[in-house]
This record gives sequence, C-alpha cells and structure tokens, in this order.
Amino acid sequence: MLCGLALIALLAPATALQPSGSARLESFGRSPTVRASRSPMVRAVIEAAPPEGFTWATFATTDDVAPSASIAPVDPAPSASIAPVDPSKIVIEADAASVGANVWARVNKAAAQAIADRGHFALGIPGGSVLKMLQGDAPWASSTTLAYVNHKCVAMDDAALATHAKAMKGFMETWTGLNAIVLSGSADAPAEAEAYEEALKALPEDVLPRDANGMPVFDMMLIGVGDDGHVGSLYPGRDEVLDKSGGWVLPVEMKQPGSITLSLPVMAGAKEVLIAACGVSEKYPMGKSEAMARGIEGDETPSTFPAVGLRGVATWILDTAAAGALGVDYADCFSLTMSRGDCNPPP
Repeated sequence: MLCGLALIALLAPATALQPSGSARLESFGRSPTVRASRSPMVRAVIEAAPPEGFTWATFATTDDVAPSASIAPVDPAPSASIAPVDPSKIVIEADAASVGANVWARVNKAAAQAIADRGHFALGIPGGSVLKMLQGDAPWASSTTLAYVNHKCVAMDDAALATHAKAMKGFMETWTGLNAIVLSGSADAPAEAEAYEEALKALPEDVLPRDANGMPVFDMMLIGVGDDGHVGSLYPGRDEVLDKSGGWVLPVEMKQPGSITLSLPVMAGAKEVLIAACGVSEKYPMGKSEAMARGIEGDETPSTFPAVGLRGVATWILDTAAAGALGVDYADCFSLTMSRGDCNPPP
C-alpha cells in the first residue's frame, strides 16, 4: 500500500531501498516487500571477432567481468530491452469505472481537437474490455472514421467472435453517422488484411493523415494488452511483431479463425496512444498486475512482450489492481485518496 511505502521512504536509509539497483515494491495490494532490481547490464569490449556461430551472453554484470577487461556501454541492438515507461505517462485510477471515465474523457477531448483542426477524427479501437469504455453519447460520430486495431476473420454479425458485432450492440448503434471500416466477413486472413489496408489507404488525408513516410496517423489509438503482452493480434515470438514490410495491416493465422491486425508502427504512429487495463476476474484475481509490470518496466523486448513496443508513445491508464506490481519508481502515480484512511487524515 502507498501508506506503507511512504513510511519506508521516510524511515529507511537510501541504501536500504537500493541495495544494488533500484528498489522495487512487490505489490501495492499486499504488505509491501522491497527488493532490488538487477544491476545495469555491461559487457566487455572484445578486440577480436568471435568465431562463427558464437552467441553473446546477455547476463554479465560488472561483478562477472575480469578486472583487466575494458568495460563500456554497448549500443542498443534489435534484441535489447527498452527503457521503462516514464512515470509521467502512467495514470492510476481507483477502480475500473474510473479508468473507463478517464479513457472516455480523453476520447472526447481528442475528437473535439481533431475536428476543430481539420474537420475529422480518426479512431482505432480494440476488442475486449475497452469496448465497455466507449458506451457514451458521441455527438462527433458523424465526423469520425473508426478502424479496428485487430479483428477476427469472421462474419461481421457473428455475436460470439466479431468485435464489430459486439461494438454495434455496445455503443455503435447510437453513434449516428459513424464511418466504421469493416471486413468483408470471409475466413481468408491474407485477403482480408489486403482489403482492409486498401480501404484505409483510400481515405483522403484530411480523414486519415499520413506522416512523412506515408504511414497513417490516427488521432487516437486505444490498445488493450493481453496477459502475454499481445497488442492487437501481435503475439510474442511471432514474425508479425517485427514486420519490416511497411504494411499497415497484417494477416495473422496463428489461430483459427485467423485475424487481421494493424502493424506495430501504425499503432505507435497515432497522435495519442492509450493503453487501458483494469478490473479483476476469476481468471485474473489480481487483475493484470504482472502483465502491466512487465509491459511498463520489465526487461522485455517487443518480441518477448509486444506491448513494450509502445512504451515510448503510450499513456497507460490503470486501476489499482492492474498497477499493484509496479516498482517504487511509480509510487507517485498513486494518489493518497487510494490508500488507507489513516494515510490521509482530515485537516
């Protein structure tokens, strides 16, 4: 709990909080336990080229290297982990309802700004729990184009599998005049991805702007993160995560039915990227706390945990359950009103 964390910060020496790296709070939802994170990674500078087939180790620290070796930082490689999310990009709300309200307020603000700037709002949405956050009056809908971050290759009226059908039932029927880009409903993932990309590319730039490289720039991209770190239909270890084709929309045939997904550069290229995670369930009694800790500050790469590919651009909006495993670097993201009453006494 933040209360306990505050006492630790006030009473414990600085060295007690940081044994070798940065200290980490195991959970805000239980009695706090401080542990040290790993020391920064360093490597020896080797003058000779390694033999063919040699694989560099990735676990060395200063204690593991001989004193005579020359130590220097190594330039980031494609497999290097990405720096943790800046605390200023983390918003922690008290509960799921508050997360939904925050997201909806940001959607409305982004819509108003885009329409004021160029007369149109381009919005990308996922499936899952984020759909429940969009159940509100949208007077700007007639000036909005909506695309799906990912979608299964099924009929659009498939109530069980189609995100579009769920969105229609949840809120879209009341969004009068909305232009939603949908699939044709076939099971052919490559053909559906190609057709979806063509539909997006057919939109004029005042509807869907492009950047200097010709990539689309959505005004807002809403993202959900799976427990394994997948975003859209970009799953760990899959080639689609690091796709270099420049495609806007990719087919994913990992499961049946297959699906289409926006590429990671398209997701990251939006003017505003929001990642929302909240709520608990029988499957996730602690919410998505471990997934969020990995996504926000874990030693991960896009290949191991695709959501980290959005670290540099996304704002993460979490409830206390989803934020429960974050380290102490994110303590200030919790407000005192979320802690026990005795931590916030009356004036």
